[in-house]
Amino acid sequence: MTENSTQKNAADAGKKSAEEMSFADLFEMEENSSVSKVGDVIQGTVVGIVEDHVLVDIGDKAESYIPLSEFRTEGQEPEINIGDSFEVFVEKRKEEGGLLLSREKAIGIKVWEEIAKIQAEDGTIDGKVENRVKGGMSVDIGVPAFLPYSQIDLRPVKDLDALIGETFPFKVLKFNRKRNNVVISRRAILEKEREKMREDMRSSLEEGMVVKGTVTNITDYGLFIDLGGMDGLCHITDLSWGRVSHPAKLYKVGDEIDVKILKYDQDSDRVSLGIKQLRPDPWATVTERYPIGSKTVGKVVSLTDYGVFVELEEGVEGLIHISEMTWSKKPRHPSKLVAVGDEVEVMVLNIETETKRISLGMKQLHPNPWDLVSENYPVGSIIEGKIKNITDFGIFIGIEEGIDGLIHVSDLSWTERIKHPTEKYAKGDTIQAVVLKIDRENERFSLGIKQLEPDPWQAALNNYPSGAIVEGKITNVTDFGIFVQLEEGVEGLVHVSEISKEKINTPVGMYHVGDNLQVRVINVSSKDRKIGLSIKALDDDAAEDSLKDYKKKQAAGPATIGDLLKEEMESKETSSKEETKTAEKAAAPVEDEVTEEEKAEPEVAAAKQEAEEETGTFVEAETEDDEPETDKDKE
Repeated sequence: MTENSTQKNAADAGKKSAEEMSFADLFEMEENSSVSKVGDVIQGTVVGIVEDHVLVDIGDKAESYIPLSEFRTEGQEPEINIGDSFEVFVEKRKEEGGLLLSREKAIGIKVWEEIAKIQAEDGTIDGKVENRVKGGMSVDIGVPAFLPYSQIDLRPVKDLDALIGETFPFKVLKFNRKRNNVVISRRAILEKEREKMREDMRSSLEEGMVVKGTVTNITDYGLFIDLGGMDGLCHITDLSWGRVSHPAKLYKVGDEIDVKILKYDQDSDRVSLGIKQLRPDPWATVTERYPIGSKTVGKVVSLTDYGVFVELEEGVEGLIHISEMTWSKKPRHPSKLVAVGDEVEVMVLNIETETKRISLGMKQLHPNPWDLVSENYPVGSIIEGKIKNITDFGIFIGIEEGIDGLIHVSDLSWTERIKHPTEKYAKGDTIQAVVLKIDRENERFSLGIKQLEPDPWQAALNNYPSGAIVEGKITNVTDFGIFVQLEEGVEGLVHVSEISKEKINTPVGMYHVGDNLQVRVINVSSKDRKIGLSIKALDDDAAEDSLKDYKKKQAAGPATIGDLLKEEMESKETSSKEETKTAEKAAAPVEDEVTEEEKAEPEVAAAKQEAEEETGTFVEAETEDDEPETDKDKE
């Protein structure tokens, strides 16, 4: 029923007097005074406020109540006054009388009408982002609307929570009133704006110009920058003249920066940008700022197995090779000397501007310790140090930084036979040693421990003169003789020919290790570290002849194991000839004699090997004894 029909009924009722109206007329007039229909949206006026309800008059037979909660917004108390007018929706007519009204549904109906109009005209509607939902965001545009993730912005938004509470204009993509479903888009608006800006930029963008842009995305390989309608890429190599591990260490999303247009492809709308090109190349004048031989300070930016990279300034780095870090011939890993972030003083060794390489050094800032080692540690002086390393051939002692000394295994003891240095020493032990030799050219430092005490063989000439009768302990018995220890570190040999006047093939079984034996000294050589002993010379009558005979043999040179073996073979051959009594045996073929010698060879070889294993006293070296043994030979 319209407002005009209501007014007409009221006028007709006024023409009739009360006397003329019948009960039926009055009832009909009462029925016709109901002006509101279910489903209408009509204007209502506030006529009263009762507790949590608002009393609204819509011109019907009775006022209706609307809950006060329908007037609240964002938790704020509503400001409702008597006389306020607004549209309401008639939901239904109550059986007991009156109407059920809704303020919210009236607003919703108007919103749906507006949504349909906006979509038809391709317009926009403002909405407020309320919260996150599955697949997107919930937006209040008068009714709840769905904003998919893909329609929020031109690019993926990392922080969606930052959008909550913000108000934006939106496009209506589609809606369904029956299902209360509305899908909106913000990206459609941004794309249209961006396309307009891109058209303007295409006509003005040129290579070489400097423009301002905003960082929109950061990747491992560079920055994406919005130039205002068009995106450009600044590659990581164009960010700085210096080392850049990751673009995120220099910039963050949202930063506004100046960039230079390096290249612009109008066909594909691809723009290459540069930031470092806004500053001059530092390598252009590097030789002037860092002349060769100059000292400077830099920051360690990288460590490798072969050296350290040091940044002298932004865009200028140099390499300290591991060989240039310390004077030590065995440098440690660079990480043992410096760490990333350390500031170090360096010397410029070389510059290659074409390849942008600078060679730096650290050790050049300190004197070479080998230049002063001869003065600080003269030959013959005694030093003290800790064992740094033990090898099969000797011990390395730490003298000072960059200098290690070697004690060869042969210089550990005068008397002990040490197979491996670990038998007596351990890494970390502090020991004393005598400086034997310093080779500055090859940077070798030779030390000795046994030289701390006098060589017992030097006193052998005085302690054991020729002809003296002494007593010792048997240490070994071989086919060619008996070894007798006269004192610690001093042994002598009683050759098989000096055991008895009678011929003895072997003393094995006649004498035993550990027995004490009295002998006469017939020869002493401290140089060759050999003492010749005799048992048969104990007989005074034969002593002089035996002594002269032995000295006569020694005149040709010191007795060696070869001499002794040769003498034994000759003795056997002579004895064999004396026992031969017949002419037939005397005229025996030479082959038989050779065969006899060949038979003796295994015995001689076994004796030689046994002698070499048991003692080195009579084994002659293949090289000259007088030639000093170098560290290299020892190794």
